[in-house]
Amino acid sequence: MGERNDQPQGPHAAEESGAQEIEATVVLGLRITDWPALRAAARTAVEELDFAGIDPEGQRAQLLREVAEDPNAALGALLHPDRLVAALPGIEALGGTLEISVTDDFAPDFAELFPLDDGDTGDWTLTPRTACLLHTQLISLSDAGYEDLDDHGDDPVTVADEGDWTVFGRLQQRTWNLHRGWRRAFARAFDDLADDLALGEWPLPRCPAEDVALRLALADARTLLGAQPESVADMMGDLPADLYDYDWDGCADELFGVYGPDEEDSDLDAGQRIDRLLAATHPEGWFLGYEDAEERDPGRGYRR
Repeated sequence: MGERNDQPQGPHAAEESGAQEIEATVVLGLRITDWPALRAAARTAVEELDFAGIDPEGQRAQLLREVAEDPNAALGALLHPDRLVAALPGIEALGGTLEISVTDDFAPDFAELFPLDDGDTGDWTLTPRTACLLHTQLISLSDAGYEDLDDHGDDPVTVADEGDWTVFGRLQQRTWNLHRGWRRAFARAFDDLADDLALGEWPLPRCPAEDVALRLALADARTLLGAQPESVADMMGDLPADLYDYDWDGCADELFGVYGPDEEDSDLDAGQRIDRLLAATHPEGWFLGYEDAEERDPGRGYRR
């Protein structure tokens, strides 16, 4: 005879044993520090999901595209309640929702990313305040570029309506008829340089498009500082001040020409060499990386 089992059995066992239904709320504050790693993990998670209904493989392909381009989608795939609960023993998921939002006040800690040298060696440096203002302008230009796309798509820029374009009307006229894909890639160039700053790296252009993007950001930073100095001061908060703050000429000297066309003519500075390269290169080739620059992740996707 088998041993007696006094433990509740059957579908109502949980109720009879005193088990409870619990609603748990978890609020997480997250900062993405390695987008390629996050994207790779999300892709793996999507590959492991079971899709039902019509065209399950089409659903999987669509979600793979989304997690490849959107950090929110990647987090959604990894933080889905069913996926989290599956790793916990002794519980059954009764349902749940996931909400992800980007905090409007997030900003990198530029004082930590670009520490000032207490020894004051006299060497030029990218200061926290300069990095902060430049990062703000790069993000703003990227936003404006994507908004141009939303408003105009593949429409050509014309002399009559160039003022209606926030970003692409400012570029050389030979770019005005280029397609949406080119414009999207150019908007991403601002984000690439902003990401460099958010990682504590100097935004050194790695291709001609990034040279153009950085020029626009530096010009806008200079203009904003001159027109709204009090607003810029408020933006800086407690960031430490330094002699090299807002040294835009120094930025031009130090950030341009690290990668790019060789100094074949000693009479030309970095800006002039870049101008010559841009004139000789079709805009479709502006995204080809400089030979001596590290290639950016080709699968990094777009913000939108």
